[in-house]
Amino acid sequence: MGKGTVSADIRKRYPQVWLSVSATTRKPRPGEVDGVHYHFVSGDEFARMVSDHQLLEWAVVHGRNWYGTPRAAVEEQLSRGVPSLLEIDLAGARQVRAAMPEARFIFLAPPSWDELVRRLVGRGTEDEEERERRLATAKVELAAADEFDHVVVNDEVSRATDQIVALMGIRPHD
Repeated sequence: MGKGTVSADIRKRYPQVWLSVSATTRKPRPGEVDGVHYHFVSGDEFARMVSDHQLLEWAVVHGRNWYGTPRAAVEEQLSRGVPSLLEIDLAGARQVRAAMPEARFIFLAPPSWDELVRRLVGRGTEDEEERERRLATAKVELAAADEFDHVVVNDEVSRATDQIVALMGIRPHD
């Protein structure tokens, strides 16, 4: 019930919002589709994208895999006036803030630390070492929530979705 779940709910309930599709070097999880959930690329391809300045933001996430937002797609949507959402981490948000200071930044927070741990363990897609890496990253991210323009608590997916789209200037569904 994290960023991915809320993004999927936005995609489903608010089709007028364009969601960027990040590039990543990590392997797909069960059910993930290349080009829909992520652009799954090799390390060499990712490095080429970085060197060619094709990414708006990029970073190593959880100390292991590279993630980045393809620049051209974002710029195209914004130039057309399409409401756009990037699902990015703290390092990515800091890079986008530097590149696009006019953007609005929303921090999606868990209802509590215990709930965050429960969700991560319950997902069952990471081993213990990966969970520990993700929890260490989460501590750093939670400490930086005040860098964002808004904080939305993800205690219930549809409520978090409605709050985010309202902050984007879209009237939430009743």
